[in-house]
Amino acid sequence: QVQLVESGGGLVQAGGSLRLSCAASGRTFSSYAMGWFRQAPGKEREFVAAINWSGGSTYYADSVKGRFTISRDNAKNTVYLQMDSLKPEDTAVYYCNADLNTIVIRTGPRYWGRGTQVTVSS
Repeated sequence: QVQLVESGGGLVQAGGSLRLSCAASGRTFSSYAMGWFRQAPGKEREFVAAINWSGGSTYYADSVKGRFTISRDNAKNTVYLQMDSLKPEDTAVYYCNADLNTIVIRTGPRYWGRGTQVTVSS
């Protein structure tokens, strides 16, 4: 069982930056691929970014490529999402995810956090 707790959301102006953090429980954190999904009002959840167990491979949705950076610190059981050049369309609840599979982490991860709200004003 993996428990995930997100933090770092908030209100920011367009063009600004935020860094989301996700703290994971358990001693097997380094075995899991980690990722982020988001859900905007009235829309389905969508994949944002993922990182493999070692941090050596990262994956991004086209909509955030070049603006968002995912990273992890296995010593701290934490994954981060650095979000730069934010746009109003990035407004959503952001969910942290975990899964043992680097494909499933991008499609239907097993473990989910409760989410953190990100609002980008124009």
